[in-house]
Amino acid sequence: MTSTTPSNSVRWLLEVTTAAAPADPASFEQQRQLLRSVAQFDQASKTWWARIGALDIRALRILERLFETARRFGTEVGVQAIAAPDAWDGPCFNDAGELADLVAAHEDRGRPLGQLHVS
Repeated sequence: MTSTTPSNSVRWLLEVTTAAAPADPASFEQQRQLLRSVAQFDQASKTWWARIGALDIRALRILERLFETARRFGTEVGVQAIAAPDAWDGPCFNDAGELADLVAAHEDRGRPLGQLHVS
């Protein structure tokens, strides 16, 4: 699913974010302790963010921490596909079609075999 790609093709990442929940200093410190090992904090927007280029153990740790923080503090987790910055040297998705396949597979969970999507 991931590989190095030729320099002329777009490399894709999933960018996951969660806004810091409004909190007293002690609660904010709890959020910080949960997220600091898996995400970066943007002070201006008060948002934690991380980039995922492969669905591996690192990605699972990131998502697990973001969703744990959301469960405990009421934040929302966002996910969007972005083009990998030139400086990105980690794994990446080969093309946007891979990301679309991941979304489609997620939507198929729980759907009986042979049942068509409702559009």
